[in-house]
Amino acid sequence: MAQLFFKYGAMNSGKTIEILKVAHNYEEQDKPVVIMTSGLDTRSGVGRVSSRIGLEREALPIFAETNVFETIVNLELKPYCVLIDEAQFLQKQHVLDFTRIVDELNIPVMAFGLKNDFRNELFEGSKYLLLYADKIEEMKTICWFCHKKAIMNLHYIDGKPVYEGNQVQIGGNEAYYPVCRHHYFHPEI
Repeated sequence: MAQLFFKYGAMNSGKTIEILKVAHNYEEQDKPVVIMTSGLDTRSGVGRVSSRIGLEREALPIFAETNVFETIVNLELKPYCVLIDEAQFLQKQHVLDFTRIVDELNIPVMAFGLKNDFRNELFEGSKYLLLYADKIEEMKTICWFCHKKAIMNLHYIDGKPVYEGNQVQIGGNEAYYPVCRHHYFHPEI
């Protein structure tokens, strides 16, 4: 029986490398997968997943108007698994499409993303994945400043922490640190 998985973690917790690893494991057994990602993430180009260690792949971009269920139904070759990167940027209807892929097509969907933004608010995609996922798993990493587990993302501009602004601000190591709760409130920048 297929399930909907949500694997979340702070920045630098290895979410994208895990997607690439899972895809490799399926494909090594001649089991095709579909990799999708939010069309909002343009750091490596629209429709690309790219890990910090340098591995990357093409992916189908998901935009606000994308019907993910219909996209999967209309594929020539039925995938063994659907892998979603940057799931936090998706909308409720996308998550509901994931549930239909699992429940009606019996294809597992593994979504990866941040749980909370730099303001420490849930993203829409993450909120609905937390509500609808069959399995939820935290991917752990350590705080940029200490040895504790990072559970938040600290946004900074010009070496100063930023706690307000638009929720979606695309960036990587140049703009965000994975941090523990203490260092979120008391950064050592």
